[in-house]
Amino acid sequence: MARYMLDTNMCIYLMKNQPPHVAARFAQCHVGDVVMSAITFAELEYGVLASDNPARHHLHLASLIADIPVAAFDAAAASAYGPIRQASNTGRKDQLDKLIASHAVSLGIVLVTNNVRDFEQYRNLMIENWTHE
Repeated sequence: MARYMLDTNMCIYLMKNQPPHVAARFAQCHVGDVVMSAITFAELEYGVLASDNPARHHLHLASLIADIPVAAFDAAAASAYGPIRQASNTGRKDQLDKLIASHAVSLGIVLVTNNVRDFEQYRNLMIENWTHE
């Protein structure tokens, strides 16, 4: 069972920077302990297509998902979305963040993000930032 879910900005950070301290944190995890949401994968696919070099960025994304499985957004995740959206309906355009948060909550795992402030308002969501040494 996965213990961590990477949000979109953390995946982008990994694809661009590949910092040693984050790699060390991954090394502490077992295979399958870290996943990304299908929502994150969808955002990354769009980002690749909208980038200045889609072919190169697609290779980076393919490499990332070879190491980090994509977790399907299922009925349990959809059920977790309602309360998260209702409790945090700020009017901001953060619906994808709410979907990612609800996915992590439904799986009972920690969301790893470099944007803690964007997620700290969501109830029952466990958050970690691996970018700090």
